[in-house]
Amino acid sequence: MKRLHVHVAVADLAASIRFYSAMFAAEPTVTKDDYAKWMLDDPRVNFAISARGATPGLNHLGVQVESADELAEMSERLQKLDTDVVEEMGTACCYAKSDKYWATDPQGIAWETYHTLDSIPVFGGQQEGECCVPEPVVAKVPGCIPVKAKPTAGGCC
Repeated sequence: MKRLHVHVAVADLAASIRFYSAMFAAEPTVTKDDYAKWMLDDPRVNFAISARGATPGLNHLGVQVESADELAEMSERLQKLDTDVVEEMGTACCYAKSDKYWATDPQGIAWETYHTLDSIPVFGGQQEGECCVPEPVVAKVPGCIPVKAKPTAGGCC
């Protein structure tokens, strides 16, 4: 079963954790110095926030899948779109190792489709303040700092 993913850049992590914990009536399932994530079942969403120097606001949206087969299905859907699709296999970001694809909707919102393979102890290899959205997608998203034109392992969620 797929799960909606929402990632919001925040200015004050502690205040945002208090706000979203109250709104969701749940504490985060992952909390780091610069990141928090709620894996909610009602509504079924993976909601993440981070304080890493990005402009506060919507960072990206996504669909988290539970298997390689579901990821392949989502990849097929994305390949039919009139937009660039960026592939990242075995990437380390947001304290997780994942396989993923990125696309941009007509409004310029970055969408990530991904399968989490494992948890890792670090956010990822990103420089402070960099956005985790690959450059072909970032170019259409105001406020994001480009990472790479063709990312390899090391992109962020």
